[in-house]
Amino acid sequence: MTTIISGDGTITGLTATGISAVQNLPATGTITNLTTTTISDGTNSTSSTNCIQGSAKAWCNYNGTNGTIRGSYNVASVTKNGTGNYTFNFTNAMPNENYSAVASFNRNYNSSDGYGMGLFVPTRTTTNTKIYVIYSNGAFYDQEYVGLTVNSN
Repeated sequence: MTTIISGDGTITGLTATGISAVQNLPATGTITNLTTTTISDGTNSTSSTNCIQGSAKAWCNYNGTNGTIRGSYNVASVTKNGTGNYTFNFTNAMPNENYSAVASFNRNYNSSDGYGMGLFVPTRTTTNTKIYVIYSNGAFYDQEYVGLTVNSN
């Protein structure tokens, strides 16, 4: 079955089942409230729930030594509150504070600053999450690579 939708403007409230491909989708325009149970590229398919609930809602690759964001999604800015103390501010708020925030960072192994490193997420709100980078000697440290991934509904 072929379904052809043409014209300019916005399509709202469309429920689609059994559509295997979309061709000639214009570069501009908006589709809102598209409901589907399965998404397929013709070879592989997945439940639309996986795309909605299984995707990162935010991520960031941050340089803690010079304060720059190398790349990000849904992270508007990072506030450096002090050495090894960062607040990642979301562009779009999380639906609630029950999200998972996973962080990572590197360490210069040639230093004598201690061997174990800790990563601590002391607070999280719907609009931001805070990360501490701590070495085994208890001191806070800036790291060149600080990563954050947030998963939520």
